[in-house]
Amino acid sequence: MRNLKLLLAYDGTDFRGWQVQPRSPTIQGELSSAIGRVTGENVLPQGSGRTDAGVHALAQVATFQTESPIPTANLVIALNDILPSTIRVLEATEMPPCFHARKSAQAKTYRYRIYRGSICPPFLARYVWHYPYPLDFEALESAASTIEGERDFTSFASVDREKEARSSPASETEKTDVEKTNIRVVFSSTWRRAGDELVYEVKGNGFLHHMVRNLVGTYVLIAKGTLQPEDMLKVVAAKDRSAAGATAPASGLYLVDVEYAFR
Repeated sequence: MRNLKLLLAYDGTDFRGWQVQPRSPTIQGELSSAIGRVTGENVLPQGSGRTDAGVHALAQVATFQTESPIPTANLVIALNDILPSTIRVLEATEMPPCFHARKSAQAKTYRYRIYRGSICPPFLARYVWHYPYPLDFEALESAASTIEGERDFTSFASVDREKEARSSPASETEKTDVEKTNIRVVFSSTWRRAGDELVYEVKGNGFLHHMVRNLVGTYVLIAKGTLQPEDMLKVVAAKDRSAAGATAPASGLYLVDVEYAFR
């Protein structure tokens, strides 16, 4: 039995997120179907995390086990021939049996793009949050790093109704230590200008449901002057979702990197 790691990129606009759902197109569902057609096996690939509906990925990682002898280079070609053009397998790698896309991950980096121009180009609209209204970039810069470190991010965690519906005692025991709590470590949090865009990047050991989008929504309140930069830590300390800003649109969010102790 081989343990294969896939590196994926996808446009999440037309999908209901990563995880398989009945009667809805998902990244995991499309990938599972393609692997099945290529190998003849019934396989459910495991991702490094569940990106939400409409969220994109530049470097999602998935793992699956197979008895197929197909060389990895040929597997990439075969899968891309079957998958929709909005999902691409960038590479396939043989990994030790212990490697798991989610459980072995040590850090993830997300990027969020806000387009600031008065008119958003139609070919960009699927990939940014169009926000042409006044924002104080200096306030964003000042508040960006305040969330770095180990903290309880309950204020930025949306309730995952789908996860609640699927939960069972068995699934709870399978959670990693990080997933059993709302405490996360944010290694870096930065805002920068990139042409007509404001770009947010955050790296952490894991993220709660909608956490990055809720962080962005709160930062926008700071940039509007509704909150002050020093209020960010007050929002964190509240451990109350109502203390934070609204959830930013999914269209601007990308999973850009997943880090492991070995590649």
